[in-house]
Amino acid sequence: MAAIVVEILTIFLIMAVAAVSGQENSISNRLIQVNGGPDSVVWVVQFSDLHFSVHHPERALDFKELVGPFLSIINPSLVLITGDLTDGKSKDHLTMKQNEQEWVEYRDVMEDVVKKSGLDKSIFYDLRGNHDNFGVPAVGGTFDFFSNYSLNAQAGRTGHVNSVTLQTGIRRHLFVGIDSTMAVGLRGPTNLFGHPTDKLLAELDSELSKWGAEPKNPVIKISFGHFPLSFSAASESGRTLKDVFLKHSISSYLCGHLHLRFGTNLKRLHRPGNDLMQLNMQQKSSKKNLNGSSHVQEFWEWEMGDWRKSRAMRILAVDRGHSSFVDINLKSGAKKTIILPTFPLDSRFTLTSSQLTEFEHQSLDPSHYMTIRALVFSSSSIVTVVARAYDSHLGNLVLVLEDSMTKIKDSSSRGALYAAPWNFKAFQDSSPERYWLQIEAIDVKGRSTLTELRPFSINGLSSSISWTWKEFMVMGFQWAALYFPILMISLGFFFFILLLPVALLLFSKRQYTLQNFTTDKSVKNCVGWVLTELYKLRSVWLGFLGYLFYLVLCPWLSGQLFTDGGERGYMTYRGWVVKHPDTGKKLEYLGFPDIMVIVIPHLVFVVFPSLLVALGLAVESEMYRVHLLVLSGKKEDDHCKETPKSRHNNNQNHRPSKFHIGTRWIRKVLMVVCLVIFYKHFKSCKLLVKAYEMNPLLHFPVYTFSIPLLLSYAIYKTNRH
Repeated sequence: MAAIVVEILTIFLIMAVAAVSGQENSISNRLIQVNGGPDSVVWVVQFSDLHFSVHHPERALDFKELVGPFLSIINPSLVLITGDLTDGKSKDHLTMKQNEQEWVEYRDVMEDVVKKSGLDKSIFYDLRGNHDNFGVPAVGGTFDFFSNYSLNAQAGRTGHVNSVTLQTGIRRHLFVGIDSTMAVGLRGPTNLFGHPTDKLLAELDSELSKWGAEPKNPVIKISFGHFPLSFSAASESGRTLKDVFLKHSISSYLCGHLHLRFGTNLKRLHRPGNDLMQLNMQQKSSKKNLNGSSHVQEFWEWEMGDWRKSRAMRILAVDRGHSSFVDINLKSGAKKTIILPTFPLDSRFTLTSSQLTEFEHQSLDPSHYMTIRALVFSSSSIVTVVARAYDSHLGNLVLVLEDSMTKIKDSSSRGALYAAPWNFKAFQDSSPERYWLQIEAIDVKGRSTLTELRPFSINGLSSSISWTWKEFMVMGFQWAALYFPILMISLGFFFFILLLPVALLLFSKRQYTLQNFTTDKSVKNCVGWVLTELYKLRSVWLGFLGYLFYLVLCPWLSGQLFTDGGERGYMTYRGWVVKHPDTGKKLEYLGFPDIMVIVIPHLVFVVFPSLLVALGLAVESEMYRVHLLVLSGKKEDDHCKETPKSRHNNNQNHRPSKFHIGTRWIRKVLMVVCLVIFYKHFKSCKLLVKAYEMNPLLHFPVYTFSIPLLLSYAIYKTNRH
């Protein structure tokens, strides 16, 4: 009897677990049937980097006033908020930890926005950003306010990977959101990168595999997260988000994090290879691949602007499997009309391989090419929509097509899709930038709205855009992978400067002096003489050498890493070491490679110029010493008759005088440079003091005072003349 009872209880337990598991799956893997027309297109809205702050209430106020009514007009199938929901910064921006008041404000504002929009609250998806993770020791812990106040948390979406599928009558659109913030959230500034784990990548792999490969019913896959791939580290096994995205041929990856201060074209076309650096937004593919003889793995990364300062909003549409978007600036208030062309596609942001393949096999979906299409969202009735195509072949834009667009009517329309038939074959050309599209909408009040001119290519060719240097710096490099090489090269160079003169003295019989350099002006003599002069200032040389060994072997800083303080952690060039405040377990090398924001600037902008200044002071001192010897020698020999030969020799050997050594202006310039270095260094120290609640004398004295003391001592030692 007891065995029967146990068996029954076991069955009930298994059923309960299965029910819970099924409930979790239904929450994190949703299928939404998109009802109403137009059946061929779905659209979603994206916001990023809201940074709601107790010190800047206008951010939340503007979001509350503008976004709700705007969403009611757009009527998207999803609303994605890709991280940095709150600011987590003090008024001076130096202390970075969680503030519950900001999270309460976020929750209340979002409740109001959902209500005013008239949308189902379940279609809102938000993600953690690094600001939402400042000083959070553990997910679900006391200071993890995201788990209490976010829309995902309220909907029960507690995992780091959540997906939702939009199902229309003919196509599935899979959206997968990823939270790759630190598992143990440190305070800023050493909380800057995304840190996907192997577990997260396995979950992402699984979600993107959903629906399988069905040629007759293709699935459009789009992922969204907070961090650009250039600011995402590799997992423990070395895998990256890019590897998973390429494997599953996603269409695009939507993200935020970088704001608009680095540029408006923070976008990148990813293909296999070039993991460390990519020079342009689009990496060129081989002719073989472009001809369609083999499939090209590729996807677009589209970073968007921030709400924090730019009041940016994005509408992304997927029309017959192809994505297009428009970014809107709401700084001046709500827009009366928004137009999003969905075909022909903007040739700057097309997936070349898929477009070429489709163009060569138009029978797959011939209707895709037959019309010019655009979504029009307006608070007023639209009277006229006109499509215009321009030809730039002769160097200026010539109007070659102008046609009225008609609204595709549907009894239960989700939005206004306008279309105009055209002869698309007339626009085939080998140049992706020959033809340009512009659409104009006029509302019932006579107000005209124009889209920007967009290049298009019916052939599926892509036009290229060059990054500005700022855009290249943040998007073109894989910074997580570059940290260690930059660090090793920097330290190796510093040790080379300091140890080369020792090697020269030990293994070379040649004397590297100013006099020898003036007679033989080779690069070898110049380098040997300059480095030897610093070595002669033995105490300064030993100070720099000892400081470098300190940076390699010892902790740099000791600070508070979490919101509630607790035990202090210490930072080395490999990361932070701290005891977990809840478990007491020792955690090593947290914040790698995020610590590069401290390590690399210190080495490049403080240690390196300080070493150069010390070299300059030593060289200038030797030049001035020789200059004084020349002057004293002339006084002693004034009674001697100067011959032409001796005059020539003096001119050759006493070249230092032409650098105005007598006034020592080089030394004065170097001392001004010292002041600049001191300012830069102490400004960084001030930031660290506030960020990690440190006392410079107690918690990082060697880091704070070594460079100023070494330079001051070098000035003193070289002022002996």
